[in-house]
Amino acid sequence: MILVFSDFQTVGPYSGAMRAAAMRHANPAGCPSRDGGQAIAVVDLMVDAPDRDPMKAGCLLAACAESFAAGDVGLCVIDPGVGSARRGVIVQCDDVWFVGPDNGLFEFVIRRARTARMWQIDWKPAALSASFHGRDIFGPVAGMLAAGQDFAKQEMDVADRFADAKAWPDDIAEIIYCDGYGNAMTGVRAQQVEPGQNILEIGDLQIGRARTFSDVRRGAPLWYENAFGLVEIAVNGGRADRLPGVAIGASIGWGVGVKAG
Repeated sequence: MILVFSDFQTVGPYSGAMRAAAMRHANPAGCPSRDGGQAIAVVDLMVDAPDRDPMKAGCLLAACAESFAAGDVGLCVIDPGVGSARRGVIVQCDDVWFVGPDNGLFEFVIRRARTARMWQIDWKPAALSASFHGRDIFGPVAGMLAAGQDFAKQEMDVADRFADAKAWPDDIAEIIYCDGYGNAMTGVRAQQVEPGQNILEIGDLQIGRARTFSDVRRGAPLWYENAFGLVEIAVNGGRADRLPGVAIGASIGWGVGVKAG
């Protein structure tokens, strides 16, 4: 399937237009899909990824991508540099494909993959908007890739990817996203927290670790390993984003509790 990851939100025409472009090219009339004719699904994974922030969004994408299946295509568009000289790329990490801008969005999936290859997208439509490559380039390319169709591209050295991202830490010790329940996801993988470091510090708050919400009293804060393997701050029956100092960009720490990176 094609999994859409963007910061387009649910309002306006952008998410729908990009999904439609991907679907049209994945399921063209008279062109059976690779699995013998069954239509290729296009699914919204996330349309409220960190706004115009490839580093935070890329960290979240890497966590979500752990559940992708072999052959899936991630249509990933966090693209503040749209229309500039930045390249459009295809990345193959192990058996999963990713399509989007070369701006660091795929840095963490590349680092955590066993094998990685990369291609520059040379294909362009007859009509190309300067400001909506999600619809005009990345959506169609994701569709063609999922359907096994050929299109113009050239392989590039993975080492030639967006240079600035190579200096990013392996884990981002700050809040990168707040969900609709007010839970605050960080960019730290829970497995990178040292054993015995059970107190998360954010501003003047000290928050203990729990397995899940109901392990603490109602109204009490906790941090836990969320379903995507990230350290997340929550309040049982409440909203963590209303705690003092809990906001996107706020730093967290345990002293030496997070391993190198």
